[in-house]
Amino acid sequence: MGWLWAIIVGFVLGLLAKAIIPGKQHSPLWLTTIFGIIGAIVGNAIARGIGIGETSGVDWGRHALQLVAAIVIVFLGDMLYTAMKGNKQRA
Repeated sequence: MGWLWAIIVGFVLGLLAKAIIPGKQHSPLWLTTIFGIIGAIVGNAIARGIGIGETSGVDWGRHALQLVAAIVIVFLGDMLYTAMKGNKQRA
């Protein structure tokens, strides 16, 4: 069940990140989901590192860090995907 939640959260975080980033992103939906999963993992690690990994109630700080990490990773991942896709088309 943990993997299913990771995929669902990654999908939602990836889509939110794509909606927040200005302009059009060219990475496919499956890759955006993977970027979202990675963003959730990185956000959790940062939250644990600064001491807000687990709090009582809703972990708004952890969720905010997950979203920020997903935005950064989707942005950089899409740039890398576009660059690699462009290199394949030129070859």
